[in-house]
Amino acid sequence: MKSLYLSALAVAFVSLMPRSLAAQDVPANTDGPTMGWSSWNTYGVNINESLIKQQAQAMVSKGLRGAGYLYVNIDDGYFGGRDAETGHLLIHPKRFPNGLKGIVDFIHSKGLKAGIYSDAGHNTCGSKFNGDSIGRGVGLYEHDQMDCDFFFKELGFDFIKVDFCGGSWFHNDDHLVLNERERYTAIAKAIQNTGRTDVRMNACRWAYPGTWINDVAFSWRTTGDINCSWNSVRDIIKENLYLSAFCYGGRYNDMDMLEVGRSLTAEEDKTHFGMWCIMSSPLLIGCDITDINETTRKLLINRELIALNQDSLHLQAYVCQRAGECYVLVKDIVERFGTKRAFAVYNPTDQEQTVTVDFTAMDLAGTIQLRDCFKKKDAGTAEGTLEVTLPAHGTAIYTATAEQRVMRTHYEAETAFIGNYQELENNQAKPNGIAEEVGYASGGCQVSWLGKHADNYLEWRDVYCPVAGSYRLTFAYFSQETRSMKYSVNGETAKNLSNLRSSNWQTPATREVTVHLNAGVNTVRLSNTSAWMPNMDYMKVELLEADGIQDVGQAPTAQVTDDAIYDLVGRRLANESQSHGVYIVNGKKIAK
Repeated sequence: MKSLYLSALAVAFVSLMPRSLAAQDVPANTDGPTMGWSSWNTYGVNINESLIKQQAQAMVSKGLRGAGYLYVNIDDGYFGGRDAETGHLLIHPKRFPNGLKGIVDFIHSKGLKAGIYSDAGHNTCGSKFNGDSIGRGVGLYEHDQMDCDFFFKELGFDFIKVDFCGGSWFHNDDHLVLNERERYTAIAKAIQNTGRTDVRMNACRWAYPGTWINDVAFSWRTTGDINCSWNSVRDIIKENLYLSAFCYGGRYNDMDMLEVGRSLTAEEDKTHFGMWCIMSSPLLIGCDITDINETTRKLLINRELIALNQDSLHLQAYVCQRAGECYVLVKDIVERFGTKRAFAVYNPTDQEQTVTVDFTAMDLAGTIQLRDCFKKKDAGTAEGTLEVTLPAHGTAIYTATAEQRVMRTHYEAETAFIGNYQELENNQAKPNGIAEEVGYASGGCQVSWLGKHADNYLEWRDVYCPVAGSYRLTFAYFSQETRSMKYSVNGETAKNLSNLRSSNWQTPATREVTVHLNAGVNTVRLSNTSAWMPNMDYMKVELLEADGIQDVGQAPTAQVTDDAIYDLVGRRLANESQSHGVYIVNGKKIAK
């Protein structure tokens, strides 16, 4: 068989891969982020039976249930202490004189699900910060199984938010210092012991707690509490821009409850809701639904935005382009590595901005059909670039359906998974890598403080190749000191990269290696178990030689006509000949 050496040009594909391979990438959990309403943002601890029932009724009458909002969550404020003899949890005698069972039944009767709140320690946040002293001693600590049996077997709740005021010494009167991993794991086990497999737990630790959380909770808070201000919304988005790799397997980064419909401007509400949708955060409405205005209602039931949030791929959009202080975020929808993607153009600044969106940064080519998700209407076509003008604090969100999907060749370090990433302890002492926005990096961000521990690695888990073969990987890094690291592909034995050094900490250097990558999804890991690695900028992936490629003339089963080929110097795959595995590389027709 005559082999062809292929230049390091991107290979594009119209239909990315066989269905059997695509299915392997779809997480087993088919549930999207939690959608519903929570009492906390508007009412704090000042809740009661009538109020909760009214909100549940409004969920139905206002069309929110029909749009996918199912959970009615009772937050802090329902507690009534504990029985002195049995330790059994009591319910507030004035706010909920009839207990909670009737409320749960009422919520369920409306075709909705019921959520509850507790704390990983002895005391809830409201008991200390909202003057609700009756909430002291009502947390799950030392009562895990008793309380979980009560919530999920006896009362029938379907969701629980578990706070951590009782586990942080500066947030509780008894100054308990509890371990987050131990507590949330124990609570998850207690829920499992009830026999319920459908209960969703949200871990509310006010920062990304660690990569272990994906095995414990359905979702987890990544920031401090939201408040109804643009600064709060902007800061929460910023803290989540580089967490996309930690949203996987049907488990989600939680950007906190929605302030939509309270006091933000209409444009800020759109950005708030739209970014929560495309970044796959839970959507828990925080306003008074009974008094919701029509503009807010229509935004919250926008099915095209909700579809991005609830997409079956369970992906969080990642930053693919920086334009000054603005960002372009993108993610696959419907099918991994397909020709349809969703993207947001986000302006966090206080001035109007015009952004030229580059579709090559999204790995899309040819004529691109656009649909405006806010307006719910087609927005014409584009090719190459799209100019978008955004008001201050504004966001535009589109779905893009392209003629071709181009193989991604540029992988920013900040889109990769850090093995032991966490935000609770000093990352240098831990140690764990962090994403840092810096003007000198290719995407405006680098990943620093990697290495010095077996788990402190950087891993790209979604390196997709349309064909198996020999590829060149180029690693760009910063290191004024001489450092080293190892690289491994698909779990194979790691190989050394030594004498890594750049002229200074702000000028990148590169190192090239040649590896074999499989057709489909590959994993590339960088690590150093004992010493600091360089600060990482990006990885470039280029095809050198494909496995089993020959001239079309030597493949008699591949009947290809010229008009079936889009010859763009190796950048497109033939539409009609795709089933034959025909590619265009350097203007030559080649086939498997």
